[in-house]
Amino acid sequence: MVYLPCIFALLTVIRNAFKDYFVQVWQWLFRCQKPPSGRHKNTAHLMDAPPGPYLRAPKPPWVKKEIIRLKALMPDMGCRKIAATFNRNYSQSKQMIVSKSYVNTVIREHLYEIQVLQNKIKHRRPKAVPKNLIWGIDLTGKTDSKKKTHTILGIIEHQSRGSLCLKALTDKSSATLLRCLLDCIDKYGTPKYVRTDNEAVFTSKLFHFGLLILGIKHQKTDLHCPWQNGRIERFFGTLKKRLNHWEVGSINQLNLALCEFRFWYNHVRPHQYLDDQTPAEMWSGDNTFQGKPRKAHWFEAWDGLLTGYYLPP
Repeated sequence: MVYLPCIFALLTVIRNAFKDYFVQVWQWLFRCQKPPSGRHKNTAHLMDAPPGPYLRAPKPPWVKKEIIRLKALMPDMGCRKIAATFNRNYSQSKQMIVSKSYVNTVIREHLYEIQVLQNKIKHRRPKAVPKNLIWGIDLTGKTDSKKKTHTILGIIEHQSRGSLCLKALTDKSSATLLRCLLDCIDKYGTPKYVRTDNEAVFTSKLFHFGLLILGIKHQKTDLHCPWQNGRIERFFGTLKKRLNHWEVGSINQLNLALCEFRFWYNHVRPHQYLDDQTPAEMWSGDNTFQGKPRKAHWFEAWDGLLTGYYLPP
């Protein structure tokens, strides 16, 4: 009996020393217990609360399609720029915004769809236009063997892609351009629009006044936007690809070579956009694949740079 107070005193000291430790062990055991079935009394109010910012509804399907379309249209833009473009277009009209991380996720998951859409946009056919509605006019140059550069005028009709004029000019002036334009009008009719770039000869008062007298409206492309006059630019691309390998000694030789090229381009070379017809066949409405077949004649010029079969009308 004498030792009981000593034992109780020792237990009290041990309890006070390990009190915090026992409390932590008890709390850990309590957390490991399986919660009762149904809603817990301390978390029931969270189940009925409206979703906060951490519980976001999934985006509509059109959002992913629009992000894929924007990336295909702007392949050089990053996720931040595409997200900013999307938010500018739809934050007010459809009350929809996206983050750059969401755009990054969509792009990584749909790389194949983006590449397919890019190819479709690149090879998309332009809208068909009526005959003699728009003429595309532009200038290029060719240096002869004497290191003299000659200015070349080209005129393309948009509906048939036909070359209406291709000649080297003696001088680069608005009066000379109007004279060539009048010759084409006498032969092919008057267009409704003439599309040019912003070169000085096309923006001069004389050229503008001449078009006004002829009743032709002038379409000028934006600055540094040659693709807005893409048909004549594509025509010059086909010309320069072969003309760069052909040497001429004077302007007369250059004009003879350009006449041969213009015949080859209009009557011999089939055009993919015209369903493998030539511009001359498209202009006249004559389809050589229908009706009685015609005898083909082999055409070759510029030492083999211009080749193909000519089907006479």
